[in-house]
Amino acid sequence: MSVKTLLAGVLALVLSVLPAFAGEAINIHDAYFRTSGVAAKSGAAFMVIENEGAVDDRLISAKSDIAKKVELHTHMIGADGVAKMRAVEGGFPIAAQDVRVLERGGDHVMFMGVTRRLKDGDTITLTLTFEKAGDITLEIPVDMSR
Repeated sequence: MSVKTLLAGVLALVLSVLPAFAGEAINIHDAYFRTSGVAAKSGAAFMVIENEGAVDDRLISAKSDIAKKVELHTHMIGADGVAKMRAVEGGFPIAAQDVRVLERGGDHVMFMGVTRRLKDGDTITLTLTFEKAGDITLEIPVDMSR
């Protein structure tokens, strides 16, 4: 076996296991879900996403069993000066060694068609899908006061 063949094999092995370790580089902090009331049909999740890894990643989608539809959204100021929510095509990039904050009035995870009544202190399940890190499932609290 030549050195070139051996190195190519080692490189292929390293590249094949990198995605498994990439998930360890994404950390989610201070996540919570909020609606405008107990019987609300929509709501949003907010959080801090930290990429401690050496490679850029991207949050590309989200899903939850408590809503008919879950999308990544942001607020845009229209020509009329009014802020409007819009779905974000392509997701939210999170650079290596950087933080992406999903917050009220900015980027967030939008839930439409909420299927059950939620109150302060309840917990919901949210799965975030990252381009490189894959799926990360969270249990996050409902916090109407934030």
